[in-house]
Amino acid sequence: MEVITRGLLDLGLLRDNLRNLLDCGAYQPFYRHRVGHWRGTDVHDVGDYRVQGAWRQLEPGMVMTVEPGIYIPANDEQIPIEFRGMGIRIEGDVALTEQGASVLSDGAPKPVRDIEYTMRHGRDFLTH
Repeated sequence: MEVITRGLLDLGLLRDNLRNLLDCGAYQPFYRHRVGHWRGTDVHDVGDYRVQGAWRQLEPGMVMTVEPGIYIPANDEQIPIEFRGMGIRIEGDVALTEQGASVLSDGAPKPVRDIEYTMRHGRDFLTH
């Protein structure tokens, strides 16, 4: 939440000091979901995130997405018009192994220029 809130501050979408913004959850109108979800035979596999009221511990064999997203409300007149209605979410897929985390989506484009290139040309960004 600190990285997201700092980014919203840098863009001028939030104003105050970082600690106050984090404490009051000022990022929430822009960040409306969790950081990711289970991944399996279906994109959104079912599974309990809590077991008997406690957060489930991650263990080898689990696969999850890591996909924090920011969405700027389209109708909030307090937000500069050039940002209204924008959003971004870049998904990473991570498998948990006995040796640690293995990023399955490591080869996917992530910098804006690589994503835009891939979208325009429909081929692997690594070839340009």
